[in-house]
Amino acid sequence: MARKKVLLTVTTYPLPSRSYDELVCTAGILENGEWIRIYPVPLSFLIGQRQSGKMASFKYNWIELDLQKRTDDKRPESYSPSNYDFKDIKLLDRVDTRGNWFKRKELCLKNVYTNFETLIEESKKPNYKSLATFKPTEVIKVEIVEDDREWKDEWVELRKQGDLFAEAQSPETMIPKLPYKFYYHFKDATGKKRRLMIEDWEIGALYWKCLTQAEGNEAIALEKVKQRFEDEFINQKDLYFFVGTTKKFHMMNAPNPFVIIGVFYPKKETQISLF
Repeated sequence: MARKKVLLTVTTYPLPSRSYDELVCTAGILENGEWIRIYPVPLSFLIGQRQSGKMASFKYNWIELDLQKRTDDKRPESYSPSNYDFKDIKLLDRVDTRGNWFKRKELCLKNVYTNFETLIEESKKPNYKSLATFKPTEVIKVEIVEDDREWKDEWVELRKQGDLFAEAQSPETMIPKLPYKFYYHFKDATGKKRRLMIEDWEIGALYWKCLTQAEGNEAIALEKVKQRFEDEFINQKDLYFFVGTTKKFHMMNAPNPFVIIGVFYPKKETQISLF
């Protein structure tokens, strides 16, 4: 067990669980710039912290807590909380966006990959690297693909059996299933085109917000999502991807076990600062 200070930078879209309500995979940066993954983290805990005013958002908050290395996960960055009720957690400062994300850049861009093949090689034995910051040389487009509209039956059953399922809510009440998958198409430093799925919480939350604004019209909602993640981000932002592997595909030694678990998006700099 070790006490660690972590800057939260990633929250993925939640999945149902038997014992912990809906679970969010969180990841962040240690003070030395190394990545760390923390799971399981109940969505109800994050929402409670935010609603209480203790946490301004799910991201870019420093936290301090007791963690232990997971013995069931070969990925070196994977830890679990020592106390699942998070009674030992200490909420610290939030890193703001002043100076076009100056402090966030200083913390999150210490080790940036530009060749995706290099990253894939490092994900293999003996390193098993599973978290990284990646800078695409060109972001081409966003692709939206229709997906199942309901959770898998086994996930629904897990949710129904959960200890925290005391209020007799339907499994979809707290966390509805996203009916679409989102992908970024991009090029790396070698010029090779790649396609990665986006599993960031932000794109899921944006879809539901846009659907509400569009009064349930999915076509309009998807256009709004695409406008933000394609037109606005590609044209106006200096995009970096936080990428991570899924445990299932990493364990299977998949050719590419990575997905996009977060997007880092300061504004494009129009001129080089002399200071």
